[in-house]
Amino acid sequence: MSKEQVSMSKSKRHESGDGHRWTVARKKEVVMRLLRGEPIDEVSRDAGIEVMRLEQWRDRALTGIDTGLKERDNDPLEGENMRLKAKLGEIMMENELLRKKPSGNFIPGKWAR
Repeated sequence: MSKEQVSMSKSKRHESGDGHRWTVARKKEVVMRLLRGEPIDEVSRDAGIEVMRLEQWRDRALTGIDTGLKERDNDPLEGENMRLKAKLGEIMMENELLRKKPSGNFIPGKWAR
C-alpha cells in the first residue's frame, strides 16, 4: 500500500460515507437515536457507521452522563469539610508543640510571646 493510500485510509476512518467529518454534534445525534431505542443495526445502516463504533460512542456518552450526574455544584458540605480540615491542622500543630519540652517562656494554653 502506498503512502497516499495509507493517508487516505486513515482520513476515511474519521469521515462518514458522504465525506463529512463526524463532529460532536453529529455523533450526539446518532447516539441519541440509540438511546431513544432505535435498533443499532438500523442506525448503523442509516449513518454508514460500524455497529462496534456506535456501541463505543454510546458507552462513552453514558459514561459522560454518569460523571456529570455524580458532580455536585455548590455542595453545602464542601465548605464545612474545608473548615474542619483547617481546624484539624491547627489542632495537630498545637499537639506537636505541646509534645515538645516546655521552655522557660512557654505558658500552657498560651502562645509564647
